[in-house]
Amino acid sequence: MTPRATAAATTLRGLALASHAGPTVVVTVLAGFFAAGVGSGPGPTALVTAAVLSGQLSVGWSNDWLDARRDVAVQRADKPVVAGLVSTRQVHAAALVAAAVCVVLSLATGLVAGLVHLAAVASAWTYNAWLKSTAWSWAPYAVSFGLLPLFVVLAAPGDRVAAPWAMAATALLGVGAHVANTLPDLEDDRATGVRGLPHRLGRTRASVLAPTVLVAAVGVVVLGPPGPPTVAGWVGGAVAVALAVSAGVVAVRRTTSRAPFALSMAVAAVCAALLVLAGPDVALPG
Repeated sequence: MTPRATAAATTLRGLALASHAGPTVVVTVLAGFFAAGVGSGPGPTALVTAAVLSGQLSVGWSNDWLDARRDVAVQRADKPVVAGLVSTRQVHAAALVAAAVCVVLSLATGLVAGLVHLAAVASAWTYNAWLKSTAWSWAPYAVSFGLLPLFVVLAAPGDRVAAPWAMAATALLGVGAHVANTLPDLEDDRATGVRGLPHRLGRTRASVLAPTVLVAAVGVVVLGPPGPPTVAGWVGGAVAVALAVSAGVVAVRRTTSRAPFALSMAVAAVCAALLVLAGPDVALPG
């Protein structure tokens, strides 16, 4: 491999890592399954998925761009900018390009649907640029996740809107995911002046809050749709409660353990699966 090809491969690897690939893939896949579940055809589903992917990439890259100085200060070797895999300027440029692509793809789903999705992406950018260091750090997650079902339903054929319970569930899912996602990096964040809601609560209380909020999201998904809860709903709810109780117990007994984060993510996965299974119940006649 030539030096130029090696440098390009390194940059691509750095950009992939800086995109926060895990959350990006999860949210994108969730949006795609949502779109298919509410009856969108292959074309609209692909367009929704592509729009969400571009938006998530812009959010992930903007996060590493805006946090680059703090990450260098605490020597976050797991960050690609600190590791020298990609430069701050390259991440900055990638974030702007992804945002521009997101605008085009979002509006291609329809004017109203597109504006809803762009509002969700803009909300996520406000977290990166400002709110992550305030007591309102949870708010962009509530707004952005809460708008996701609305965007998907508005982008689907027909005159329909998202069920309020679905928007409430995804808003809670977003808040719980935010609190859980900060747990592994609380100390590094504090060292650079980041004082979001989880940092103000402290590790133990935040470790208990994350699974609690996520269980609330699961409860809304189980009880929100019309009719009695399904067998899958009852099973998913029971699993979520068991995982949440485990996370809370570990958080109280082992204050430095990372297990509450993993357990909270498992609860979030249960919630996402139940949301996808809800399918047509997510959409209501307009």
